[in-house]
Amino acid sequence: MSDLSKYRNIGIFAHVDAGKTTTTERILKLTGKVHKTGEVHDGEATTDFMEQEQERGITIQSAATSCFWDDHRFNIIDTPGHVDFTVEVYRSLKVLDGGVGVFCASGGVEPQSETNWRYANESEVARVIFINKMDRVGASFLGVVDQIKTILAAKPLIMVLPIGAENDLKGVVDLLTMKAWVWDDSGLPENYVLEDIPADMVDECNKYRAELIETAVEQDDELMMEYLDGNEPSMDDLKKCIRKGTIALDFFPTYCGSAFKNKGIQNVLNAVVDFLPSPTEVPPQPEVNAEGEETGEFAIVTTDRPLRALAFKIMDDKYGALTFTRIYSGILKKGDTILNTFTGKSERVGRLVEMHADDRIELDQAQAGDIIALVGLKNTQTGHTLCDPKHPATLEPMVFPEPVISIAVAPIDKANAEKLGTAIGKMVKEDPTFIVETDDDSGETILKGMGELHLDIKVDILKRTHGVEVTVGAPQVAYRETITKLVEDSYTHKKQSGGSGQYGKIDYTIEPGEPNSGFEFESTVVGGSVPKEFWPAIKKGFETSMVEGVLAGYPLLDVKVTLTDGGQHAVDSSAVAFEIAAKGGYRQTIPKAGPQILEPIMKLDVFTPEDHVGDVIGDLNRRRGMIQAQETTPTGVRIKAEAALSEMFGYIGDLRTMTSGRGQFSMEFAQYAPCPKNISEKVIKEAAERNAK
Repeated sequence: MSDLSKYRNIGIFAHVDAGKTTTTERILKLTGKVHKTGEVHDGEATTDFMEQEQERGITIQSAATSCFWDDHRFNIIDTPGHVDFTVEVYRSLKVLDGGVGVFCASGGVEPQSETNWRYANESEVARVIFINKMDRVGASFLGVVDQIKTILAAKPLIMVLPIGAENDLKGVVDLLTMKAWVWDDSGLPENYVLEDIPADMVDECNKYRAELIETAVEQDDELMMEYLDGNEPSMDDLKKCIRKGTIALDFFPTYCGSAFKNKGIQNVLNAVVDFLPSPTEVPPQPEVNAEGEETGEFAIVTTDRPLRALAFKIMDDKYGALTFTRIYSGILKKGDTILNTFTGKSERVGRLVEMHADDRIELDQAQAGDIIALVGLKNTQTGHTLCDPKHPATLEPMVFPEPVISIAVAPIDKANAEKLGTAIGKMVKEDPTFIVETDDDSGETILKGMGELHLDIKVDILKRTHGVEVTVGAPQVAYRETITKLVEDSYTHKKQSGGSGQYGKIDYTIEPGEPNSGFEFESTVVGGSVPKEFWPAIKKGFETSMVEGVLAGYPLLDVKVTLTDGGQHAVDSSAVAFEIAAKGGYRQTIPKAGPQILEPIMKLDVFTPEDHVGDVIGDLNRRRGMIQAQETTPTGVRIKAEAALSEMFGYIGDLRTMTSGRGQFSMEFAQYAPCPKNISEKVIKEAAERNAK
């Protein structure tokens, strides 16, 4: 069995274009995993193996790979930076023990960095920070450190200082050993020497080293007292303190360099070994019951306990379906039969493979702490727990955001229609935020996703990966409906048609619920006017009706129904009768309750060079945008705003035109809000026209 203390399960995550994938490439080169380094801009990066990734120079799906450094095993996941694919970041963080947050030395803390950092905080993942691209014009190590403090409210612990910057970047000073790492101009990562600190940096290095030690010894009272008495802690004690504080998320060891120029990567690898936790040093995963509530049991990371594993990603490739799995406890062998507690079905593990991007190495077995892929599982999806059939348990599942945008696609002919169903089945399994529905009236296939780029990539995958030619409709917004008034009402369902009839009478109030409360139901009935056994049927009648609002047929949100009284018949009353009564009551009462259309409001983070700020703000105002904050950065201005999704179609093209190609933005769902009257009328009219067809 492998020594779990030598394992590091880490993710590399950051904003688009901060250099995550390039950093991963350099790590693979240094650890001997690849012999020729692939470049993102050439479309040759190891972990960007999809055609769409190579063309666009972005990472779309998280890629897993394993390598070794200083006798430690690294399982690395390179995650996407674009906001439409944050689900990939979220589900990767769910199964990792540590991370490397990469920031651009000139761009600083960019919009998507915040989202990813927030996800990492929620997942309580320990991180080291790597400020990359120190060779870029406008690079400022300490400037980005300040942004991390102010924007992310995080505490960076400066571990190195750069020697030079921009074109003069020579290397870094390690503040622990007080040695200068200086690389030559060959561009080879191994061509460096350890030297004395440059004379003009000695005072600055002493200042930051003192800060480093003071922060570290706060983790140990005895060492702190000794330090205050003038005794400097030993290197081992210092590293122990930094490790303890990093795992506790008290601070984040911060490094810098240039991945592209191969400078400063070794220091980050050493930090992963020295300061990030092994699988046994992070809080164990809680187990939950069928309702999703914690049971008090945990999946302790050890090979001595029954198998507990989480499927966190499904990928379909030329060899079949791959299920990426993190094993939390126990041992998994080729040929084992395992239980999927979500479906209640057993599955046989045909093959176990260790992934290196899209290459694979066959394994006979894997153990607690490993991240591997299983080949041949039929019914397992993202977030399902796999366990020992004799000792069933369910791990805390993953929760994914609802899609906010949809497009209609139609195959161009019958041959493509047959291929479309199979292709979409595979794609839905791979991505939990990609939802597909069929419009019963028009027969169209509706694709729903997290943003325009998300759906654009999906259509591209349909065409190129699966060879399905489709015509694509205009993007549609996922509107919702709600009510604004409290209404007291009564409804009686009575039917007599020979033999026993149906009877159910309900008195109830329908009122607006709290925002994000969904559907709530309660009964204040006392006495036997509506027997308790019929309450669930009444609840079901109202709840199932809410999938279709009365204005334009969109789902109804945030409604509370209270059953106050009613009546029953000794013979003719049944659960079915009361369920039908509730459905009738819904149709009767919702139109009286001030129904209104809600639209998705998006949180925007727009970056623009300073000379285009006026144009960008003017354009956002025209799009019904509400500007909430403006912040000047070393390279431009960040504008935080909220705007209706319906106004944001095609925004990236307009923004690039306004800013001569230099602007960028990220957008994520904020909340649903009431539509203005003119928009509501348009939405209702369009729905009526669709239904008339």
